[in-house]
Amino acid sequence: MTSTKIIELIAIALLGGMSSILANKGIAVFNDGLRPIVPEFLEKKIGKKELAATSFALSFGLVIGFGIPVSIGASILLVHSVLLMTDIIGSWAPEGKKGLVISGIVGAIYGVALVLGLQAVVDLFAKMPVNFIDSLSQVGSPVVISFSIFPAVAVASQHGFKKGAISFIATLLTLFAVKQYGTFNLANGASLTLSAEGMSLLVGMIFMIYYAIKVKGDGSNSNESLVSVFLERVNRIKRNWIWLSLMGGLVSAASSLLIIAGDPISLNLLSEGKYSEAALAAFARGIGFIPLVFSTAIVTGVYSPAGTTFVFVIGILLKDNPILAFIVGALAMFIEVQLLSLMAKALDKFPGIREMGEHIRTSMNKVLEVALLIGGAMASESIAPGIGYFWVIGLLLLNRKAKKPVVDLAVGPIAAITLGIIVNILNLIGLFTPVVGG
Repeated sequence: MTSTKIIELIAIALLGGMSSILANKGIAVFNDGLRPIVPEFLEKKIGKKELAATSFALSFGLVIGFGIPVSIGASILLVHSVLLMTDIIGSWAPEGKKGLVISGIVGAIYGVALVLGLQAVVDLFAKMPVNFIDSLSQVGSPVVISFSIFPAVAVASQHGFKKGAISFIATLLTLFAVKQYGTFNLANGASLTLSAEGMSLLVGMIFMIYYAIKVKGDGSNSNESLVSVFLERVNRIKRNWIWLSLMGGLVSAASSLLIIAGDPISLNLLSEGKYSEAALAAFARGIGFIPLVFSTAIVTGVYSPAGTTFVFVIGILLKDNPILAFIVGALAMFIEVQLLSLMAKALDKFPGIREMGEHIRTSMNKVLEVALLIGGAMASESIAPGIGYFWVIGLLLLNRKAKKPVVDLAVGPIAAITLGIIVNILNLIGLFTPVVGG
């Protein structure tokens, strides 16, 4: 085992162990739906069994049905597959020092097992009679080109179709112009090529922020009022700044080593070596999570182990420099926590920005649903020409009728992986012959 691999395993072990401990102590949980439940337990309104059962019900399906399948497609861990499970581990472990030790050990083992297990699965797929690993890479192809659409979708959702259409056209024109004319010849035969996807996303974000800032407030101070009402819960988060800072540093360090990614968009960009675009996409996502994370933190007294997710941006920008990424990530998380009250007041002054967060998250999910579905269909058709589209569309529609459907985001990756396994089984019994070049 190489020294680089050992460092990666240590980083993911520390990440898994620390996030499990924070969940066990009720300091931070990753699942937004679980965050309001934790104070109910801390105030003894519900028991440990109810907390554990709720955590499992909210998170396990997303780990198996979303986090891991998306991770397999790109060979980088989607952070959901780590932090949602550590929510469960921390919630199930007993209280007290014994629980902290159990949480830390089990969380660390889970993190290491996930990294080694993911690689083992990828290696296993590569050894199958019908190698569909190359086809699986197509799952993320539409994501790379489509991620710059989400600002226009967010603008349309928040401000109406006309402004959304203007943003979309500006984004499209930028994409076209940079693709056609974005390469510049420099001295000594060198050249500079601008990223069409990155530049078009930047233009879309400018429109999105411009329209949001123009929204006038009604004079209310809802977030500021929340701070005063839940002052003790805000102070609880601030008292735990050391734990949260360490966690922020670990997330940045793991991101720097390209072990984890904060969302499917940046994950697929990272897997293609587009680091600047991935950082920009992660930054946009961070903007969208500021209102959600801060508001739920103020109300519940429970933070997110990844904060407002800017720690992922730091990790990407400091790629292959995990020690510096850890230091800067820890500092960023410390600043986030200390600015909790101040940011709440700032969001009141710009209600359009506050509301924009929800539209960003919704639009990102909508774009990803379509992109991953198309990518899954492309991969499936490559694996089994003439059958792939039938398989994906059928699974999508049948999934919506299931008693416990997986999220639409995961249908494309799951369809491609399961079809790859099925054609290998059929090949072994002589019922399927792969198309050469398919």
